[in-house]
Amino acid sequence: MRRALLATLIGIGAAGMSLAAEAADRVSIGIINSSSDVVFYIAQKKGYFSEEKIEPEFIAFTSGTQMIAPLGTGELDVGGGGPNAGLYNAAERKINVKIVADKGSMPKGYGYFSFIVRKDLITSGKVKTIPDLKGLKIGDTSKAGSGDVTLIELLKKGGLTFADVDPYYMGAPQLAVALQNGALDATLIQEPNLSFAVSQGSAELFARGDDIYPNQQLAVTYYSEKFAATKGDLAQRFMNAYVRAARFYNDALKDGRLAGPNAEEVIDLLVENTSLKDRKVYETMIPQGINPDGCANTAGLRRDFEVYASMGWSDKKTDPDSLVVDTYCKAAVAKLGPYVPRK
Repeated sequence: MRRALLATLIGIGAAGMSLAAEAADRVSIGIINSSSDVVFYIAQKKGYFSEEKIEPEFIAFTSGTQMIAPLGTGELDVGGGGPNAGLYNAAERKINVKIVADKGSMPKGYGYFSFIVRKDLITSGKVKTIPDLKGLKIGDTSKAGSGDVTLIELLKKGGLTFADVDPYYMGAPQLAVALQNGALDATLIQEPNLSFAVSQGSAELFARGDDIYPNQQLAVTYYSEKFAATKGDLAQRFMNAYVRAARFYNDALKDGRLAGPNAEEVIDLLVENTSLKDRKVYETMIPQGINPDGCANTAGLRRDFEVYASMGWSDKKTDPDSLVVDTYCKAAVAKLGPYVPRK
């Protein structure tokens, strides 16, 4: 009798554990293996996803632009990347993707997306000031994207326009190689590839991103409309975990470097999850800013959109504010309370 009761209790316990395991909701998350994906990794590593009963499924893309189509169909739940002109053009075609959070921005001291010039052009004196960039081959990661807006802002400071340079587009690691072999004269490039190129001696920092365009919203987190509309509770739970991770990340920042109390853990995650394995680069690079309350800079997004429209890259009829949904991040803050930096 006792043995039968024990077997029954074991069976109930096993069933309970199975149900608990099944209770986690899977969320597909697009990543591009860049430093700005680190908030997703923090949420997984620190257990924030599991506490919200979320099982993350990371899916690699070569760029954030490639995520727009699967986000539009609902095949991908969450993504992240630069909010380029294509995003707003997709909205005109009823491919609805919502901007729900900051993923990478440039507050003062955190210009992680900056402009570097080939070292031989600097040492020879060919490039000294912004007007010297006229006619040069300049790299960027995405055509008609936030990087092009940064470049336009830089050129404007020297009396130049976008038509005065010769733009080339490729992935950040390829940009660093193209500088090294002389195929490019200069490039806008994000960390950690920026610091890697400078450390290899092929380039010099010419202008910091946070000086070119302070507080620019370079990368955002997206929800597919299907995910937001049909799984509202799950979308909110995801954001709760995301904001907690953003706050953990902010506690890794100090004086424009990964030098805060949580820096070692964040660097561990970057080494583990990105292609660059040199800890020294992460210790010296300029990290991205991320709002500890999660919300994206709507005014900055609108400013970028105005550039896209003025260049003819995006339809002027689009309302950029219609793509931003800040209710999730605000609800997460209401639940978590004000951000208190770790000392």
